[in-house]
Amino acid sequence: MRRAAAGLALIGLALGAPAKATEVDMNLAHFMPPTSWQHQELFAVWAETVAEQSGERINVTIFPAQTLGKAPAGYDNAKTGVVDIAWTVQGYTAGRFPLSHIVELPGLFETAEIGSCALQKLYDSGALDAEYGETHVLFVHTHGLGHLHTRGRAVTTLADLKGLKIRRPTAVIGKLLGELGAEPVGMSAPRIYESMQRGTIDGYMLQWEAVKGFRAYEVSDHHTEFGFYALAFVMTMNKAHYEALPADLKKVIDDNSGLDWAIRAGQGFGKGDVAGLAATRGIDAFHQIAGSERGAWEAAATRTTAACLKKLDDRDLPGTETYGKVKAYVAECQSELKG
Repeated sequence: MRRAAAGLALIGLALGAPAKATEVDMNLAHFMPPTSWQHQELFAVWAETVAEQSGERINVTIFPAQTLGKAPAGYDNAKTGVVDIAWTVQGYTAGRFPLSHIVELPGLFETAEIGSCALQKLYDSGALDAEYGETHVLFVHTHGLGHLHTRGRAVTTLADLKGLKIRRPTAVIGKLLGELGAEPVGMSAPRIYESMQRGTIDGYMLQWEAVKGFRAYEVSDHHTEFGFYALAFVMTMNKAHYEALPADLKKVIDDNSGLDWAIRAGQGFGKGDVAGLAATRGIDAFHQIAGSERGAWEAAATRTTAACLKKLDDRDLPGTETYGKVKAYVAECQSELKG
């Protein structure tokens, strides 16, 4: 018995005991694959940082690939407490974030880093407070420029695009596709692969990072580079869960919220675009829109911007004013991040 007791004691020493017991367990849900850079380099690093800075008192378990709910339900799941933290696309919840969608309009910025910086500054200014009052926002950001990807058909003119069923990520991008003559089909990114296989859609809008992340290059062979749009994303927390935290643990969450993490997300998307383009180039056909044809596409983009801002203004929302703020923040971010 003495030998058994000693053996158990040795096992206990070998396993060790945590310096501090976990006080708060959280889950973080997202829709990217577990092999994605977002899962490994953004969410895992955020969770590890929060654990370390809290003295291991906060534990965050990450659930990828829609395992805690479909992508379009992400924000509502954080609101209702189905999940503690969600990362999702605002545009998956139609009409809920009208001013946030302004960053999706074409021609505002060139990189995910600049777009993320500008969107976070817009959020920090209070201009978007009414849109996010139901949850506790950690940070907002954008991805890089999205392009058009099709199968079995090159698109270099508006005539080529006419009547094609193209996946659109949000209603704003759907408006642009309609102006270009396509038939927009709403769906989240994880549904693209199967929809292309089945022929439900003729093509899709995605940034290069996601073309690789969702292996969508396997179901498309033509790529039209135009820089149509950039999506807004939010990483947000159940409000009651945040407010129930003791002050020192709230500070840990606060210290890992805001501009630094928004820019980090944008930089990750930028690197992802480089990798995604490299994975696709050489195996498929790439097309540019040039000359007078490009002018026609840009005119459609201008009409889309004007129509979207007018719709907001007509609803007594500061659409035009917010668009001006975004442009100013873009210029500010370009100056700050140029080094």
